[in-house]
Amino acid sequence: MANVTMTTAAPSQTGTNQSYGGAMAMVTTLFFMWGFLTCLNDILVPHLKAIFDLNYAGVMLIQFAFFLAYFLFSLPSGKVIEWFGYKRTMVTGLCTMGIGALLFIPAATLPSYPLFLVALMVLAGGMTLLQVSANPYVAVLGPPRTASSRLNLTQAFNSFGTFIAPYIGSVLILSGALLTAAEMKALSPEQLHAYRIQQASSVKLPYFGFAVALFLLAIVISLYKLPVIESAEPHRGELKQLHDSIWKHKNLVLGTVGIFVYVGGEVAIGSFLVNYMKEPYIAGFPEKLAAKYLMVYWGGAMVGRFLGSAILQRVATRKVLGIAATVAALLTLASMMSAGHVAMWSILAVGFFNSIMFPSIFTLGIDGLGKLTSRGSAILIAAIVGGAVIPELQGLLADRIGIHHAFILPVLCYVYIMYFSIATHEIGQNPHAAQSAA
Repeated sequence: MANVTMTTAAPSQTGTNQSYGGAMAMVTTLFFMWGFLTCLNDILVPHLKAIFDLNYAGVMLIQFAFFLAYFLFSLPSGKVIEWFGYKRTMVTGLCTMGIGALLFIPAATLPSYPLFLVALMVLAGGMTLLQVSANPYVAVLGPPRTASSRLNLTQAFNSFGTFIAPYIGSVLILSGALLTAAEMKALSPEQLHAYRIQQASSVKLPYFGFAVALFLLAIVISLYKLPVIESAEPHRGELKQLHDSIWKHKNLVLGTVGIFVYVGGEVAIGSFLVNYMKEPYIAGFPEKLAAKYLMVYWGGAMVGRFLGSAILQRVATRKVLGIAATVAALLTLASMMSAGHVAMWSILAVGFFNSIMFPSIFTLGIDGLGKLTSRGSAILIAAIVGGAVIPELQGLLADRIGIHHAFILPVLCYVYIMYFSIATHEIGQNPHAAQSAA
């Protein structure tokens, strides 16, 4: 397939023809916001690990709770779009995110690790509404052949959010000196409680500010006249013509697994980077300095997406995806087999090659779904639950074999994405395979 050929509903507007540039700019702000807030989890991981004296498996519940919300709320989000439309769903998602951000205040006041997890789930529930509505909205907001390019462009601004989040998070959240586990054990219960309140309080002001920004953005989106997308859901008769099952589309089935392993691998690497660079045999950086190096990882993804948006207008999506996955796997292996700054820079460089993976897998996954596009989108967004499962598995591995060798799990994720890029080519060569059982 040359790039991606999509059969989807087109935007409809009352009045004269007009450019979709304004709508793209408005929706792109949503990509920025959820990228920024998602990446702050990488700051929360080392911060809450130290405050609550957690092991790797325990602290990875942060990512587990956050990305589990995608699985729980993605399919209901598809129904919300049916009932209220894309625009109202985006506004609802922003308001839900705002409520989740406000929940960080009582979680820090108590302080309570379980309540932090609840706040993260509510925040992620709002992001799920945004993802299920905004990704297919961008995909159909223009010519089908450049859908992958448009998604890469909007994802580039998502990556801009992930790029600046580590620096802002390190300044606002990692501002205080943390005690070691041994020093914490020497404290009395009253002293330990007071210490945790003091350290956890650093999240209050930032997340209150994020909540205000989210509610303001919800107001702006609600007042802006976005182009209306015609329903992408099939009528009953049309569904029967598609053999009553969306799972007949092999590219969707393989793409669902692809999203699962991609998000899982990317989040697992990002979540462990601060602790990885703290290790004396890697870089020996203090926590606050290591957090700032996350900007290299996420900044690489941002640069890669801007470049990818241009490249994908000229080169087949599956080819770019296959090359990126191959290099990402090799870089991760190189980090595992080395030490010092070689290990550090090779794992940080993976971010650049992660860049085009999500939008490329997404557009290949919904290719040819036609009236089933919004339903297929909800299934692909549900697969973001990989960000819950794979980091938790890597945490269990790190507790047993060490953080260095636990990166074998992301390597396996990239190997599958390499396979997916080849399999989509075979589907393109044989159109009947797209609707064969997986």
